[in-house]
Amino acid sequence: MIDYHLAQLNIAKMKFAMDSPELADFVARLEDINTLADASPGFVWRLQTDTGDATAIDFFGSDTLVNMSVWQNVESLHDYVYRSAHKEVLARRKEWFDRMLEAYSVLWWIPAESIPTLEEAAQRLEQLQNHGPSAAAFTFKQMFPPQ
Repeated sequence: MIDYHLAQLNIAKMKFAMDSPELADFVARLEDINTLADASPGFVWRLQTDTGDATAIDFFGSDTLVNMSVWQNVESLHDYVYRSAHKEVLARRKEWFDRMLEAYSVLWWIPAESIPTLEEAAQRLEQLQNHGPSAAAFTFKQMFPPQ
């Protein structure tokens, strides 16, 4: 039987440049929030460069931040996102990021011990945007079990 982990991607279009005063509070909290993720129960992996975050990755455009990570299960990711200090940053997202009309966050199951690529993540997000939630690309609001 194959073991599965939960992969997640979310993107955000910045209202301001990373080095702007308007994003200073977000940037100041980034290291702490990433450290919190790394230490959270169920955390497996997150996308990052040598600087320790993913802010320099412009796969979705230079004005779009990307966050991608892998978790042992849905509950672990949910607890990190909504029941930790991360929720304080999440509550302020409208100050820093544009409202997106399409889906900007997607979840999907991957075989344990594998790491998703940005190309795969982009395909999952596009699938969610074009076809809605399915076993291949879903959200916290409409979950699907591993296949």
